[in-house]
Amino acid sequence: MKKIINDPAAVVGDALRGMAAAHPELLRVRTDPALIVRADAPLAGRVALISGGGSGHEPLHGGFVGRGMLTAAVPGAVFTSPTPDAVQAAIAETEAGAGALLLVKNYTGDVLNFETAAELAGLEGTDVRAVIIDDDVAVKDSTHTAGRRGVGGTVLVEKIVGAAVERGVDLAGCEAIARRVVGRVRSMGVALTGPTVPHAGSPSFTLGDDEVEIGIGIHGEPGRERIPMEDADGLVARLLEPILADLPFEAGDEVLLFTNSMGATPLIELYLAHGVAERLLAERGVRVRRRLVGPYTTSLDMQGMSLTLLKLDDELTELWDDPVRTAALHW
Repeated sequence: MKKIINDPAAVVGDALRGMAAAHPELLRVRTDPALIVRADAPLAGRVALISGGGSGHEPLHGGFVGRGMLTAAVPGAVFTSPTPDAVQAAIAETEAGAGALLLVKNYTGDVLNFETAAELAGLEGTDVRAVIIDDDVAVKDSTHTAGRRGVGGTVLVEKIVGAAVERGVDLAGCEAIARRVVGRVRSMGVALTGPTVPHAGSPSFTLGDDEVEIGIGIHGEPGRERIPMEDADGLVARLLEPILADLPFEAGDEVLLFTNSMGATPLIELYLAHGVAERLLAERGVRVRRRLVGPYTTSLDMQGMSLTLLKLDDELTELWDDPVRTAALHW
């Protein structure tokens, strides 16, 4: 294992201190418990929008803290859910009378710990609601979850709901928008290599030189099947077909296409794959109205990619287009 780290057990705290140094105008960081909070939070009269989960998926979630996205992110250890007390601390530090909305990827630890924190905050009189994100079409149940996993679609939920928060939409309205996006977004990924967790020192799984894993999660979980390596046209088609069939997406639909690197895939390959996806969608009569390309939901140093499709309407498109200023996403 070769990584630019010091103590493998201290990677998350060291990275958080570096993030604080890099973006003081956008966010503030705590390390006990670990929190990344919007610099101007709490915002009176605005819903506190909070997400989080195990570290190792950067820039998810801390890179999306700022104007037009998250109010706070709660990072756990690498590939490990944050504890309820850390989520409670995020709620306490950001909620300012309008309630808090938790956006939770569907992994067993995340769901349990975020919902426990919501219940405890509710007992103290704070209106806290949780929306579960489960956009992965690859598997119904996996090593880390019951039901579908939350993967790349999380970025789109955070951006669109964050825009609603910025507009002053109330808690019920933000929750409704979040559930609407979750109902209209689907994802699937492929791995060419496994990720290496710093304290483990070896890949979570190994693939032969001529093998890829279709339908992987973002923690190195197994996918649908292990197949011989294919060219970009073949791999993109294998990801798109189950996505299109699941909602289903149909001719005439307008979508946001998100082509995501799992961490180690270079942009030259990612753009190539994105071009293939746009062509295949055009052939199906599905119009790509908005796009996002880059490493936004990663799995440490995994070489691979995921595709995400969100079925758009005018309101969701406007919310996507609204200004955003975070460390990882800004326009």
